[in-house]
Amino acid sequence: METFAVVESGGKQYRVTEGQRIQVDRMSVEPGSTVTLDRVLLVANDGKVTVGNPTVKGAKVVAQALGEEKGKKIIVFRYKPKTKYRRKTGHRQSYTNLAIQQIATAGQSRRRKAR
Repeated sequence: METFAVVESGGKQYRVTEGQRIQVDRMSVEPGSTVTLDRVLLVANDGKVTVGNPTVKGAKVVAQALGEEKGKKIIVFRYKPKTKYRRKTGHRQSYTNLAIQQIATAGQSRRRKAR
């Protein structure tokens, strides 16, 4: 079994493993710097799954910023029928590329008490 984690960044959730490269919404970091993602929602390590409430205490994911790039252009077209109203605009989202270096956990998961 592999070690993976589910992290939250920019309101979105990503399943990451060590050595993986991911693309997240733009972060204001310099290329080559280290980024710590501390909103870890789940950690799975050799079959042991730790689910956070809402986050796993002491867990963090360390990544290296590789740089920024823009995504594909999205065309936004608005119109209202029968009134000759038409507006065409475009949008390109900015992304930051991250290389996951380490998934660190603080300790063992605690079991819930039976009710």
